[in-house]
Amino acid sequence: MHLPRLDPDPAAPFPPAERARTEPDGLLAWGGDLSPQRLMNAYRHGIFPWFSEGDPILWWSPDPRTVFDTGALHLSRRFRRELRRLDWELRLDTVFSHVVAACADTPRPGQNGTWITAPMRQAYQQLHQLGHAHSLEVFENGTLVGGIYGVMAGNVFCGESMFSHRSGASKVALAALCHLLHKHGTGWLDAQMHTPHLATLGARQLARRDYLAILRQPDPSGALPPDNWQGLLRGLRPADLA
Repeated sequence: MHLPRLDPDPAAPFPPAERARTEPDGLLAWGGDLSPQRLMNAYRHGIFPWFSEGDPILWWSPDPRTVFDTGALHLSRRFRRELRRLDWELRLDTVFSHVVAACADTPRPGQNGTWITAPMRQAYQQLHQLGHAHSLEVFENGTLVGGIYGVMAGNVFCGESMFSHRSGASKVALAALCHLLHKHGTGWLDAQMHTPHLATLGARQLARRDYLAILRQPDPSGALPPDNWQGLLRGLRPADLA
């Protein structure tokens, strides 16, 4: 089966996500660029880039799609007890580039290198400057110890990656982000692809057609602002997430 190559024009439409391959799951197209216009068009149609250093840009839309219901994150009783003891600080959008760099540089089991290449870092930094990409950060005594970043696409937050330099820090970041999204009416956090770890936290799988239907729904009332999110947590502490 021929894999479509994207038109050089960043405004050109993507092939319908329903045409993605089943093997490898979700591979839809290649080529194009990582311009803000192209990236936001992709996310709003259930598509994201994922490729390794030296490869062409590859675009994906897997079926099923792994997502979190932002109001139903699963935290164990033991972890909730730990949250009550943590003296960590939670921030939004204060060190976005540092979170992306930490996600890229943190070693992961079974992963040789990173897909968060220099062009990817630059592309998401541009999205952040335009108010589309955001980071939730966890600090311990002023040091960044965990975080998550992603892209707001209508009524879905598309999570890209998270990291932890202290046990549980990425889980705290995820919990705080779900808390924020749920509070503002955003019901879904896209985790893209299934992993056993995400499943333990309550991630579920949606058929791609159902995920695309969610993306087509109007933005929720009380939606998060389309710009910098600093200050939106208003003193939220890890203990408040327990």
